[in-house]
Amino acid sequence: MDVLNALFEQHFHRPATRVVQLQGELGGSGRKIIRLSDGQQSAIGILHDVREENAAFLAFTRHFLKHGLPVPEIYGEDLDRGAYLEQDLGNTTLFDFLSSNRPGENIAPAVIDAYRKAVAVLPRFQVEAGHDLDYSICYPRGRFDRQSIAWDLNYFKYYFLRLAGIPFSEQKLEDDFEALTELLLSAPQDYFLYRDFQSRNIMLLEGNAYFVDYQGGRKGALQYDIASLLYDAKADLPPELRQHLLDYYLDQLARFMAVDRDAFLRYYYGFVYVRIMQALGAYGFRGFYERKAHFLQSVPYALKNLRWLLHNVKLPIALPTLLDAFNSMLGSEKLQALASSAENLTVRIFSFSFHRGWPKDETGNGGGFVFDGRGLPNPGREERFKPLTGRDAPVIEYLNQQESVHQFFASALSLVDASIYEYQRRGFKHLMVAFGCTGGQHRSVYLAEQLAKRLRARNGVDVVLHHRELESRAE
Repeated sequence: MDVLNALFEQHFHRPATRVVQLQGELGGSGRKIIRLSDGQQSAIGILHDVREENAAFLAFTRHFLKHGLPVPEIYGEDLDRGAYLEQDLGNTTLFDFLSSNRPGENIAPAVIDAYRKAVAVLPRFQVEAGHDLDYSICYPRGRFDRQSIAWDLNYFKYYFLRLAGIPFSEQKLEDDFEALTELLLSAPQDYFLYRDFQSRNIMLLEGNAYFVDYQGGRKGALQYDIASLLYDAKADLPPELRQHLLDYYLDQLARFMAVDRDAFLRYYYGFVYVRIMQALGAYGFRGFYERKAHFLQSVPYALKNLRWLLHNVKLPIALPTLLDAFNSMLGSEKLQALASSAENLTVRIFSFSFHRGWPKDETGNGGGFVFDGRGLPNPGREERFKPLTGRDAPVIEYLNQQESVHQFFASALSLVDASIYEYQRRGFKHLMVAFGCTGGQHRSVYLAEQLAKRLRARNGVDVVLHHRELESRAE
């Protein structure tokens, strides 16, 4: 942490007074992501010991900024110590926004608009910034070539198919992999391929989309990135929205180059398949091999995408063994058990005032938590905060600056996380979490909002949020 503190003070000419790690063991990248602030300014620090990957990110960022693309500014770097400091783009990813604005099967218009904004920027990365990029800085490969494709396909074969117990003929599957590789490599390849263009790597700040985590970028085909976004398993976009966004992407792409839609679509679904296989390989490695069970929660959504593809898409080449493997996956009892375990747990989150007693559990389950936030600093004692609530930015900023609040929330989140894992494993359907304070207006509302935001990003969890005192006031 010392190197990040030094970079912060060097840039802002003030020491950081608060340091909070944002990404722990749940992430799959191996990087530590840390927010540093002094009460007025904040920044994101990255600690990662792969120098070449850090150098690629920094060089890409400077190149993209030169082209006016919305990526984080770089405040400082120390490659020898595996650290750099960048602009803080807030806490809301496109995935968070989707999860928070998706009542049932419906996706709010504001979310669709946010996806359209992200899609509109993609051709600028691929074509506008891609044409004069120095691809010699790429890590680990300079292009999405035969070797890159082989890594992804073998990742899927050995860490998903093998570990999931799906039978296949090794040689015949390799023959299909070779045919698919030839198809993918016959698509035009002279564009920037972002590599991980998905909803968790798109930040929303003040109504605009910003982009992060492109350090694995390289030269490649246009189809890969839009396939990554639209078939992101966790996002679970409906087919109609995927088609709308694909059409919109092609319209935007046509502003930068001549587009033959039929030629584009000839290759597109091959890239959809390879991206899904790459993701399944990652889920299998993290879930089956490393035994981090939460990664397997995404498998049912990937299978749902495969089922749709098998029923609605015909590839220009025959891949009989691979498609048989997909069908075996859909019929696998082991994988069906994962789908069953992903049936959602409903977590009901309340804020309340202790003056009126804690909320009743209406599910009959009788399980859950009541957390007492009255020991935390109280914004309600300050005149400027009295008309506000824990959902208002000044109150959020005030509470974010209190170390005791972060410690309290981290402890509560740890307990809730443990129960969610166990409830899902045992097939329970309801969990109640309530945060109380004196008036049910500031601290409890803030804590409930923070927990809801975290849990909405979890697969297999439905969040129902009630601010009892605020709702009773509005009636």
